[in-house]
Amino acid sequence: MAGRIEDYALIGDMQTAALVCRDGTVDWLCLPRFDSHAIFAGLLGTEEHGFWRLGPAHAAGAKPPTAARRGYRGDSLILESEWDTPRGTVRVTDFMPPRDGAPQLIRIVEGVSGRVPMRSELRMRFSYGRVVPWVHKHEGRTVAVAGPDSVWFDTPAETYGKDLTTYADFTVAPGDRVAFTISWEPSHKQPPPLPEPEQSLTATEDFWREWVEHCTYHGPYREAVIRSLITLKALTYAPTGGIVAAPTTSLPEEIGGVRNWDYRYTWLRDAAITLSSLLRTGYREEARAWREWLLRAVAGDPENLQIMYGIAGERELGEAELDWLPGYENSGPVRVGNGAAHQLQLDVYGEVTEALHLAHMTGLARNDYASVLQLKLIRYLEDHWNEPDEGIWEVRGPRRHFVHSKVMAWVAVDRTIKLIESGDADGPLERWKELRDDIHRDVCEKGYDKERNTFTQSYGSKELDASLLLIPQMGFLPPDDKRVIGTIEAIQRELSTSDGFILRYPTDGADEGVDGLPGDEGAFLACSFWMADDLAMIGRVDEARKLFEKLLALRNDLGLLAEEWDPRLQRQVGNFPQAFSHVPLIDTALRLTASGAYGG
Repeated sequence: MAGRIEDYALIGDMQTAALVCRDGTVDWLCLPRFDSHAIFAGLLGTEEHGFWRLGPAHAAGAKPPTAARRGYRGDSLILESEWDTPRGTVRVTDFMPPRDGAPQLIRIVEGVSGRVPMRSELRMRFSYGRVVPWVHKHEGRTVAVAGPDSVWFDTPAETYGKDLTTYADFTVAPGDRVAFTISWEPSHKQPPPLPEPEQSLTATEDFWREWVEHCTYHGPYREAVIRSLITLKALTYAPTGGIVAAPTTSLPEEIGGVRNWDYRYTWLRDAAITLSSLLRTGYREEARAWREWLLRAVAGDPENLQIMYGIAGERELGEAELDWLPGYENSGPVRVGNGAAHQLQLDVYGEVTEALHLAHMTGLARNDYASVLQLKLIRYLEDHWNEPDEGIWEVRGPRRHFVHSKVMAWVAVDRTIKLIESGDADGPLERWKELRDDIHRDVCEKGYDKERNTFTQSYGSKELDASLLLIPQMGFLPPDDKRVIGTIEAIQRELSTSDGFILRYPTDGADEGVDGLPGDEGAFLACSFWMADDLAMIGRVDEARKLFEKLLALRNDLGLLAEEWDPRLQRQVGNFPQAFSHVPLIDTALRLTASGAYGG
């Protein structure tokens, strides 16, 4: 059985990522890309679907021991786990070198004290646990082959096969270092070069140290901000600049529920807000790479902007269910692909335009096509802003006139007006100023409940929606506007959990709600960070700080956050780690630091 979601550590090479549990088991790894088929899919099934466990030997049938201590080596993505056993202490260092050739996962076992018996159990199952590969020796190396894929296993330890699993039993004493490496290569090509684990470890540590040095934030929440930035960097697909929402699929928003989605793609919304956080903390190169990815992805067809693309800009992300996988803690179905790719979500135009605007304002080198794209997006919005859509939360029920979508359409027009006024683009300025006023008036007349003094989820509805918290942050209305304050207070009353975190919107349990799905979900962490932001903006800074620090306490021991928090089970739920949780963490830290609202 897989561990709790928060029991996992992330390692990666900026092209794919692995999740490592506290007991030394890699339960999730897709090769060679984030969106490739998994060779270890035990996270969404059982050990029969693939895993790699490396840790102290234990009796057959017994539960593997968990590490007594673990942490990242400094500000890096190098994981160090230590076990204290009756026979001594041992350390395992796990990492994936930034790629220069074949993707590799390297694990180095180091004896610390005593003599500790160790075991490696490697069970590769290709195609998300469905295919047992042909495992054999080739010139002294172990290789697993199935169809287009081959995975090479290298170690100086003696290995043997049993029950379709590759084992190594060995003992380490103080100073002993035994390395294990798996490398992926297309099966029709020559074998990958022999790995050099120690040199790769040094190079990986150097890479992360140099990257972190570019961070311009030095405030009181630096540890949390740096860890979030490293996580966002790890979710970036280096060859193209695309940013995945998370490296996993189908981790449930409700344990046992059906709200299980594939997040291994680039959502324009998530990537745009990620770009904003990177720009604010000094990472201009990542911002430039994402802008170039965006321009390639939408090139030639900006009027049909998708809400998400593949990490190289692919448009077709057809959704399918993997019925041989039972799902994380039996939370089925397991899905790959994402059928929401072709939804109409008008807010995306605002998020993309806001990101391009911020890039322009922070002095990112000008790209003329970026300005052309921005103008084309506004021309599309002129004709479509007043249509119903599926909204930020990708509802699978009927389309509605979501207030947040209209607000972000306003943002798109507003930022484009500013671009024209700066002299860096030409467009019908007066006409678009009228359009901006029309959208603003429409939202305030149709999306606001005067009796309750709050904006609502959609025109004519009574439901609230946490995305309304972005109204002051986007500059649609000033923070001291009574309608803004009323909305913040209404969301606190109606969408707050017992421990003070914020739900996205009401769900209706067994019945299908506004999103067209049965069941419930946890508190959406991004929304809770937005609440902290808003509280700071309206002057309730102590309350904002307390909420922010409660949110920081939800991170696992490695500083990682999933998509949601289940207040009933007191655990993280949803895909992990989630960019849409770590980005607002950074933004709120910057706001609280600027306001002086922090303790200590």
